[in-house]
Amino acid sequence: MTDEQMKAMFSPFPKMSKAVRGRKTIHYLQKLKDEGTPIVQHCPSMVGPIFAMAAAMADIDILRLQPTDNVSNSAEQAIKEASLQIGKYRSMSPMIHINYVTDTEAFYCKEAALKNFSNFHYADADSILPMGINNETLKYVSDNHCAIYGHVGALSGWQTMPKYGGYKRMGKTAEDAMEVFKTAYEYQENGMKAMSVELTPGEVSAAIAKKMRVPVIGIAAGTTGSGVTVDGYEMVDTDLFGLMSKPASHAKSYGNFLQFAYGVYAAWANDVRTKAYPTEENGFHMDPAELEKFNEMIEKF
Repeated sequence: MTDEQMKAMFSPFPKMSKAVRGRKTIHYLQKLKDEGTPIVQHCPSMVGPIFAMAAAMADIDILRLQPTDNVSNSAEQAIKEASLQIGKYRSMSPMIHINYVTDTEAFYCKEAALKNFSNFHYADADSILPMGINNETLKYVSDNHCAIYGHVGALSGWQTMPKYGGYKRMGKTAEDAMEVFKTAYEYQENGMKAMSVELTPGEVSAAIAKKMRVPVIGIAAGTTGSGVTVDGYEMVDTDLFGLMSKPASHAKSYGNFLQFAYGVYAAWANDVRTKAYPTEENGFHMDPAELEKFNEMIEKF
């Protein structure tokens, strides 16, 4: 046996690094932007990791992962369960870029941010999305090697309520568009490695993407109508699979999952009720001698 064969079979030591060859890292996303290759991002929302696996099989680049599948959990509980949440999706999608979304509780101060973000990375998130992070905290965690892929434009969740009363289209005036751009620029200069821009006109989104060195992914970010776009786009799986009762204007459904699932369940139920299932090929038989012996035993019981 050669030395290499012996090491491969008997070495007690694992890899020194958690890096995985072929993983779609922040560096990979930057390369796509530099090449002009559109970046594709999905968000499984509440539909689960099996959808993430399918997305990875289709060579989707980024999975934007919400804090928890249990919508009733508190932000504090979501932080505690983050490693399990990330691990559940990573096990199904080993190569896709996981951009883990976290709430304000995780970065209420820069020290807490570094601790929590480091744990998210250790659990195998490729980047962290802290919605509404301030520049001081951003710089601190970025200087300490956390990969931050953030968000500008309309913010998700409760952050929009006090100022706007909920989601609102941003950047409709020149002044408002400059505010979105300035936020994006400051984020970049303080270490953000990529960002999403949400609910901004196509012209504004494209202009920001052109000015930024880092990748800019559009979410409901409009179109210029001239082929000039951002660096990539995101769609939420509930939109992609036609699961929303009132789809957003930016959404495009590519199939109806409920119709498909209904067809599968209906066919299965019909087969059971009409005794078309199971057939010979779906089961197996007992040895005739053993069957005869068993029948005698059960009759005497």
